[in-house]
Amino acid sequence: MAFPTMIQSKVRILLRLLWCKQTAGSKAFRSRLVLGIETSCDETGAAVMDESGAILGESLHSQKEVHLRTGGIIPTVAQALHRGNIERVVQEALDRSAVAPAQLAAVAATVKPGLALSLGVGLSFSQRFVRHHNKPFIPVHHMEAHALTVRMLQPLHFPFLVLLVSGGHALLAVARGVDDFLLLGRTLDEAPGDTLDKVARRLSLRKLPRCAALSGGQAIELLAQDGDRKRFRFRTPMGQTPDCCFSFAGLRNQVTLLIQKQEAEEGVEEGTVLSCVSDIAAATQHTVASHLAKRTHRAVLFCRTNRLLPSQNPTLERSGASEGRNRDLGAGGGGQLRAQSSAGRGHHSRGEGRRHQAAVHPDQDPRLTGRAPSIQTVQI
Repeated sequence: MAFPTMIQSKVRILLRLLWCKQTAGSKAFRSRLVLGIETSCDETGAAVMDESGAILGESLHSQKEVHLRTGGIIPTVAQALHRGNIERVVQEALDRSAVAPAQLAAVAATVKPGLALSLGVGLSFSQRFVRHHNKPFIPVHHMEAHALTVRMLQPLHFPFLVLLVSGGHALLAVARGVDDFLLLGRTLDEAPGDTLDKVARRLSLRKLPRCAALSGGQAIELLAQDGDRKRFRFRTPMGQTPDCCFSFAGLRNQVTLLIQKQEAEEGVEEGTVLSCVSDIAAATQHTVASHLAKRTHRAVLFCRTNRLLPSQNPTLERSGASEGRNRDLGAGGGGQLRAQSSAGRGHHSRGEGRRHQAAVHPDQDPRLTGRAPSIQTVQI
């Protein structure tokens, strides 16, 4: 069974974070085999890996089909599905790796961020497992894991700027070390993926045959390809706010008001697919991408002003956005983003682990004028 790239990367990073913390001669970690468990949202994943990052055995149960039928993730449903599958998934990973619990050096699991009920299943199972087998437990902050995944794919050196975007998160940070992150900004309300899902539901996109099997964000992106993003204009959020945080709730309200206006003009009830649905999708996606790009531009200028990144070949890692939105992101920030390379992406939906630094808001207001410094981008 193929392990989706992003889930695979999370579990690999569990191992990398562990071995960066341990000395080579530690008796407790002599075997250098780790069981990783991931239940942060709607996928139950487990893998056994060695110190090189090689997957010895893996298993995954996806809840995607269930949540597509309900139009979104219902936390209690996700929790029940995790509970019903986690023991089987972990045992399959152990069986496929031909590794017995006694051979493991430790068990690592995602403890935050994510859906609390989903995280709780993985955490409870992991704690029972380590108590029964007398193994160390490694709590992992999975956004830090995402930030470090790029180092498994390319020879990237610290420090580098990180943009993480997903259904449940949006943040900018400087990765200064394996366990050292300076948080520049995060979403103040809802994440971009959540916004796109809600807009898709309000537009009743599942009624369109070509969107019926897609998530909300995927449906928005598909329709946007045929839409005119200039027909409707939305205000880009936080245009005058001098920090690196994000906000998407206001944009969703703008889109909702426009939908209501168009329904009145077309004389249709809520739930009817509008004739201009592709144009609304295109304008919404463009505004989301523009907001991400402008805040990233601000972060780049802030890092340059405060000398947080190398003066030669500074690097931006971006993770979570789809290919189409990444194209918009690369062009929309007013700066020169130079792509270094890219890698395959897996599905990624929306504890006390390794901690982020306290949020840091730039004390200066980097003006969004002129061009940002040339910066390499690495997409994962």
